Amino acid sequence: MTTLADKPDYSLYSNAFGYLRQPLDFKPLESDADVVVIGLPFDMAVTGRSGGRMGPGAIRNASTNLAWEEKRWPWDFSLSEYIKIVDAGDLVFNCGDAADFTERTENFASKVLASGKTLLSFGGDHFVTLPLLRAHHKQFGKMALLHFDAHTDTYSQGSKFDHGTMFYHAPNEGLIDPAHSVQVGIRTEYTKEGHGFQVIDAAMANEMTADEIVAQIKARVGDMPLYVTFDIDCLDPAFAPGTGTPVCGGLTSDKALKIIRGLKGLNIVGMDVVEVAPAYDSADITALAGATLGLEMLHVWALGQGKVK
Repeated sequence: MTTLADKPDYSLYSNAFGYLRQPLDFKPLESDADVVVIGLPFDMAVTGRSGGRMGPGAIRNASTNLAWEEKRWPWDFSLSEYIKIVDAGDLVFNCGDAADFTERTENFASKVLASGKTLLSFGGDHFVTLPLLRAHHKQFGKMALLHFDAHTDTYSQGSKFDHGTMFYHAPNEGLIDPAHSVQVGIRTEYTKEGHGFQVIDAAMANEMTADEIVAQIKARVGDMPLYVTFDIDCLDPAFAPGTGTPVCGGLTSDKALKIIRGLKGLNIVGMDVVEVAPAYDSADITALAGATLGLEMLHVWALGQGKVK
């Protein structure tokens, strides 16, 4: 992983096309990368405001603000010394064809995972997580899910392609185990009877410390393979206005980052950040939050995989 410090002839924004300034690599399976970044520019499953298809590009652009630090505070190691990241660009699919997008996402992710690499995915609306979970299930079996969101996305009344139904379908397909899964930041209505997931709602999360939340997550997840999905609307609109379904009363970016950092030791097998919609953003703060969350996930993943000595 090349940082800005390694190329002093670069200015901050010059030639910064990939996430964290990584060059685009459209043949990631042939690389020796540990982590493959993929953009999923899809927002045909939204029930609110569209625009999430522009999220991957916005996150990449914002990540230039993160690439100049050799050691990212508060970590005491340089990520580039221990893992290699490639940015595979954005998934290509037939425009307007949700079924084609779903199939191609699952197929791409399945190939990456079968090659021994890990995926960090940027949406796109939250529906993108469902085909990603299907691919990860092939590789890791039934998983625990750590889901940051204002909404549970467990609604059964939606359509086949709906960003509010993924975690209704995923347990029914046997992809995830709700008994080992946690949803953080929820602050919209859902049916509690038979819900299955542990819910740390936004009011609770805002009263608890990050360490207390992490302790509950670790107790629930145990040693199961863990998929982490972060809908940016988990954050309060003050910290993330650029999203399709903002809900007041959410988490601060500081608390969210502290929770992510606390996941050290869990068996994280996949990660995504979704629902960044830059058309509604202010000063790129939502895109920056998404880019930063992805970077923190990479640090935690590197530690969990024993990459850091």
